[in-house]
Amino acid sequence: MEVAERLDKELRERDLLQPVLLQVNISKEPSKHGFSPDKLVEAAHELANFKNLQVRGLMTIPPLAASAEHSRSYFRDLKRLATQLDREKIPGIAMTELSMGMSGDFECAIEEGATMVRIGSALFGPRAEYD
Repeated sequence: MEVAERLDKELRERDLLQPVLLQVNISKEPSKHGFSPDKLVEAAHELANFKNLQVRGLMTIPPLAASAEHSRSYFRDLKRLATQLDREKIPGIAMTELSMGMSGDFECAIEEGATMVRIGSALFGPRAEYD
């Protein structure tokens, strides 16, 4: 929420609007960031007060898995959360985008409703390791 407050303040000062996605830690992994699924609706109501942020959907990264099929339940859960938020009819909050899926599981993510996928390594190869 602190990041949203700072971003909204900077946008207000510049008279700008910024579409954003809310990151959800759907797997509840301590190494990942984002809103917890059980606090998401409450957070969305609070975020609706930030008039320069335009919440347009959700994004998540499921745990690293050996198969894409393992990610399916996480993608379904995120879609379910987006549907729940949409039903809340929170002014200024829209659930038009779902960013989920990466190079190894994007087909599964699309089947589960993804509108955005991150496929950098499929296009450009694996990331270079840095010291």
